[in-house]
Amino acid sequence: MVKITIIGGGNVAHHLIEQVQLAEGLELVQAWARNTYELSMRFPELNVTSDFSLLEEADIYVLAVSDDAIASVSAQLPFTDRLVVHVSGTQPLTLLSDKNRRGVWYPLQSFSKEKKIDLKEVPFCLETENKEDLEVLKQLTVLLNAKVYELDSEQRKALHVAAVFCNNFVNQMYHLADSICEQHNLPFEILQPLILATAKKVKHSKPFEVQTGPAVRNDQNTINNQQDFLKDVPQTQKIYNLLTRSIQETHVKELQRDYE
Repeated sequence: MVKITIIGGGNVAHHLIEQVQLAEGLELVQAWARNTYELSMRFPELNVTSDFSLLEEADIYVLAVSDDAIASVSAQLPFTDRLVVHVSGTQPLTLLSDKNRRGVWYPLQSFSKEKKIDLKEVPFCLETENKEDLEVLKQLTVLLNAKVYELDSEQRKALHVAAVFCNNFVNQMYHLADSICEQHNLPFEILQPLILATAKKVKHSKPFEVQTGPAVRNDQNTINNQQDFLKDVPQTQKIYNLLTRSIQETHVKELQRDYE
C-alpha cells in the first residue's frame, strides 16, 4: 500500500485526490490546503488540514501547488528525508527544498474541476534524484493505470512548450474560428467533424505528413482571397499570414532536404 499526502487545493489537487481515493493499492493519508473549506465540502471523509505541523507520515508528498509556491511550500514542510514531488511541467526538480528527497510527477493534461479526466489516458512524466524513489513513483503511477515516461527537467520543459503549441495555441485558433462563424451566422459545430478528423490523423501520422490547405499547396489565389476577407480583423489577419508563411517555409525546407 502506497501512502500519499496531497498538498494543494486547486484543480490538479482535486483530480488527484479523487483518483487516488478510487485506486486499489493507494491510501490517501491526508490533504493540505491553505483554505480547507472547499476540499472538506467536496471530500467530507478526507483528513484535511491547513497546518503543516499536523502532516502525518506518508510515502509520497505531492505538491499540487502553483509554480510560484513550490519553493516556499517545500521549505515549510516540517520533516526531512521523505519523498516530496511537484507536478509542474516547467519547473526543475531542484526548485524543491533539498532537506527532503526530491522528485517530479508531472501529469501532461489540462485540468478543470468541472470535467472528469480518466488518468488512464494521461501521461505522467517522472524524475527523481535516486533510483529507489523513481520506482516508488512508477508504482504510484501504475496503480493509477496511467502511462509512465521518464524525463529529465530539460526534456520536461521542452514538452511543456510543445504542449502550449498543441493545446493552448490550438484552442485560441478554435476561438478565432468560432468568432468568424458567429460573425457570419454559422454554427461552430459544423467544424467539429473536421477538428476530430485532424486530431485522429496526427494520432497515427506525423503532423508534417498530413498538412493540407492552401498554404501547403501554394494556392496563392485562395490565400489572397482569404487575406482580403480578414481585412476588417487585422489581428486575425496577421495570425493567418504568420501561420501561412510558417507552413510554406516548413514544407519548402523539408522538400529541399529530401532532394539534397
